Amino acid sequence: MALKGLDKIAAKILDTFGGDVTIRYVSGGSYNTTTGAITETTSDTDVKGHVYDVSVNEANDLIQAGDKRLIVAADDLATAPETKDRVVISSIVYQVIRVETTFQETAGDATHYELILRA
Repeated sequence: MALKGLDKIAAKILDTFGGDVTIRYVSGGSYNTTTGAITETTSDTDVKGHVYDVSVNEANDLIQAGDKRLIVAADDLATAPETKDRVVISSIVYQVIRVETTFQETAGDATHYELILRA
C-alpha cells in the first residue's frame, strides 16, 4: 500500500484538530559594540499544531520535565525548524530544544516535524 500524499493528510488533520502556533525563525544577528547588545532577525509563520506535555518518563540529559512536545505538518512550513528557532504559543515563547522529522517511507518526503520545546 503506497502512502503517497501522507504529508497532505498530516496537514489536514493538524489543520482540523490543531491549535494556533507561531514558528519564529531566527536568522543571524549582529553585535552592537557600543551597547553590547545582539540583535536578531526573525520571521514568523503561523501554523496549526498539536501541543502536549512531555511525560516524566521521557526526561533525560536533553529533555526535562515540564518541556512541551509540538507536532506540525511539514506541508505547512517552507523550511524545517531548527534549534536556533522559537515557537510562540498563547504569548509564551519557547526555545526549540530538538527537532525530529518523520518521512514518508515510499516517497521520502517529510510528513511532519515533532519539536521539543522549553519555556
